[in-house]
Amino acid sequence: MASLSDSYKACKALNKRFGKSYYYSTFLLEAPMRPHVHALYGFCRYADDIVDDLGPVSIEHRQTTLDAFTERFYADLERGDSDDLVLRAVVDTVRKFDIPKVYFDRFLRSMRMDFDTNHYGNYDELMSYMDGSAAVIGEMVLPILRPNSEQAIDHARVLGLAFQMTNFLRDIPEDLERGRTYIPDDDIDGFGARSAFETRTATDEFKELMKFEIARTAELYTRSIAGDRYLSGSSLRCIRAARIIYSGILDRIRLLDYDVFASRAQVPVLQKLKILAEVGLHRGH
Repeated sequence: MASLSDSYKACKALNKRFGKSYYYSTFLLEAPMRPHVHALYGFCRYADDIVDDLGPVSIEHRQTTLDAFTERFYADLERGDSDDLVLRAVVDTVRKFDIPKVYFDRFLRSMRMDFDTNHYGNYDELMSYMDGSAAVIGEMVLPILRPNSEQAIDHARVLGLAFQMTNFLRDIPEDLERGRTYIPDDDIDGFGARSAFETRTATDEFKELMKFEIARTAELYTRSIAGDRYLSGSSLRCIRAARIIYSGILDRIRLLDYDVFASRAQVPVLQKLKILAEVGLHRGH
């Protein structure tokens, strides 16, 4: 059985490989806090990989695999340890910070929705899905960041929504490959952009749709700033950096003239490091 240290290292490797923007932001956290953020990322990535496997695997097999993963996680959580390389660190983190089990219920419920829901009629329907796929992740991480008020929860949820909505806008081509569209149907049709999703072409209508969605997502980032008052020290710096880096993806989409089909919107590593330096130097309070 892998050691607890090895488990945390495995989670860190997952974060570093697949969640680079989040990973860079953890550089600003106090060293003892970082592994726990990596562990929660590892949990989410583990489940997400089961759902999004593009290999020759049936939906039924993926459902069975996710059910087995869920059952194992809850059993391990109950006994306080795990033989799984990733889950051992996750269980340790959840128990150490007393993260409510209901958060994981909500997350896994949204993961299951991806098996039978491939589009959303309107923004409210999408928000219902994102409660478990995005907002709740902000709630999971918050105990590690040690906020000074429970009022931080609402703002953490909003920031989680902003992060995932940014992913949805950036990853439209990849999601289409999986047979999914996370941009609400009424927005797509309202802008007359349906053909863009069928032909994977950035039409004028598609660009107007993207401008609208980017503005709405930028507003989420703005709303989340009010939660900074409930954080301090390295927690505050980490969240500020994550917000600036991730919202920068929206700027990169604009620089691509909204053509996410032609190129993936990414914040350059040097720009991320510059942001870390600037936020890190502002010690704040």
